Amino acid sequence: MEKTKKSMSLPLKLLIGIVIGIVCGLLVPQNSTLPFAGAVENVVGTAKYIMGQLINFCVPLIIIGFIAPSITKLGKSATRMLMVAIIIAYASSILAAFMSMGAGYAIIPHLNIATVAAEEGAGLPVKFQLDIPQIMPVMSALVFSVLMGLAAVWTKAKTISNVLLEFQNIVLDIVKKVIIPVLPFFIGTTFFQLAWNGSITKQLPVFLIAIVIVMLGHYIWLAVLYGCASAYSHRSGIEVVKHYGPAYLTAVGTMSSAATLAVALQCAHKSTNLRSDMVDFGIPLFANIHLCGSVLTETFFVMIVSNILYGALPSPGTMVLFCMLLGVFAIGAPGVPGGTVMASLGLIIGVLGFDDAGTGLMLAIFALQDSFGTACNVTGDGALTLILTGYAEKHGIKEENLAPIDL
Repeated sequence: MEKTKKSMSLPLKLLIGIVIGIVCGLLVPQNSTLPFAGAVENVVGTAKYIMGQLINFCVPLIIIGFIAPSITKLGKSATRMLMVAIIIAYASSILAAFMSMGAGYAIIPHLNIATVAAEEGAGLPVKFQLDIPQIMPVMSALVFSVLMGLAAVWTKAKTISNVLLEFQNIVLDIVKKVIIPVLPFFIGTTFFQLAWNGSITKQLPVFLIAIVIVMLGHYIWLAVLYGCASAYSHRSGIEVVKHYGPAYLTAVGTMSSAATLAVALQCAHKSTNLRSDMVDFGIPLFANIHLCGSVLTETFFVMIVSNILYGALPSPGTMVLFCMLLGVFAIGAPGVPGGTVMASLGLIIGVLGFDDAGTGLMLAIFALQDSFGTACNVTGDGALTLILTGYAEKHGIKEENLAPIDL
């Protein structure tokens, strides 16, 4: 029998890329007198530039490929319960983002990282520039995706909706077979540059602190969600969450809400406080549209990366706009590790103004902890299903055997 080759996980690949990049950057620092130093700098700088161009070229494709089809899929079943589910999922995501934003403004200025931006120094030399212009600007892709998705729903354009779904599959393959394999190398070159110019010794500890902070934020937000769900439904949220251990661990291992769906359904059905029809309806739906842990993480990370690389936090108005849009565009996240930050690259570049270095760092630190963000998303789905159960009971909606909604 032929054995199945087990592939290395993306976080492990990213970690290896980061370590190799840091070690090589420390061995060949800026202004090094080693005879081969100039050649190494030229090769790494050129590779980093070309890979950055490729990733940036794909950003509008990712936006169109995942945002527009997600809107059309949500519009197919616009029932009252679906609208309630969408509203509470969006509210959970943006409120988690606002909590993270508040924590960012309160904590990040005290992490002593404001001076790091001045130390980043010159970038790596680029020997050969291969420019790959985007097919359209990022903000144009965002607006186009929203208008195309909404118009397809309004006009019930089945053909266009199917074309968008096929385009989504095409872009997903581009992400899986081009972007994901390139990421470890691109991120490795990014950390090479940070070590090369001497700023990594201050930045790496900050990244580790940021990961610990967002993980604590996950647990705080889950406590808030289940507390609110218990208060609204008059049913114990603890009785629900106590069954979610297997789903949490599965999400940590798979980094995918879709891959965890079967386990999450089993866990939710074990709860006596959740209506069976609400579980069958809500859990598959929330697996696609409820991303509280991911948006909480990304919000804090964009603030800390902005402070590290650009010397200042984004303005409150910019962050509010980013959080409001992130809750929408994260719905289009592809089913791959780091999918949320992939789907929102347009916001990171267009709204926050990040360059290649900023997007590279965001992709790195987000993907390294993505498993815990996914676990927060999955576990939070139980709280939202408890709210749906309470809503159904309060409004006299009879229990029925509903077919799960496939988004």
